[in-house]
Amino acid sequence: MASVRDPEATRARIFDAAVAEFAQYGIAGARIDRIAAEAKANKQLIYAYFGNKAELFAQVLGRSMVDLAAAVPVDPDDIDGWVDRLLDYHATHPDMLRLLFWEGIEYGSTELPDEAARRDYYAGKVAALEDGQARGVITAALPPGDLLFLLVALTNWAVVVPQMRRILTGAEDTDRERLRASIKEAARRLLAR
Repeated sequence: MASVRDPEATRARIFDAAVAEFAQYGIAGARIDRIAAEAKANKQLIYAYFGNKAELFAQVLGRSMVDLAAAVPVDPDDIDGWVDRLLDYHATHPDMLRLLFWEGIEYGSTELPDEAARRDYYAGKVAALEDGQARGVITAALPPGDLLFLLVALTNWAVVVPQMRRILTGAEDTDRERLRASIKEAARRLLAR
């Protein structure tokens, strides 16, 4: 009895294997043959479905960012809740920030292959902060794009450099909760009118 091919299931396995591979090794260190082996697919299918390695990485990161945006929209009316949701999301999806970090290492300040789409992705987040400024909910002293950059850096850095977090703030659950409270307080102060 021949097995039935399921292209969508194969694409999903390839995508999941690519997320893990890129998060672990970055773009330069990732290997299509390891992705294929992990996904139980042949390399030609990866190229047919996703293109070359750089295109596959861009699709992996792009979809990961869309998933993040859907799960954790920016909410200028509930910054504490947004910080909590963002910290919780990254605790359960640590590959997301690893992918962004690898992208920064690989591309630096050069233009990204999907930069136009990325600008569109962030435009909605910036617009949410701009709306909060227009309604007087948060400070208008800083441009909304700058505010988003600062908030993201504030909330994400502990996940990006967990060794620094552990050394500076402690490794116990109570230490992580105290740091979470400090991050929320810093975000409130940053956005205060």
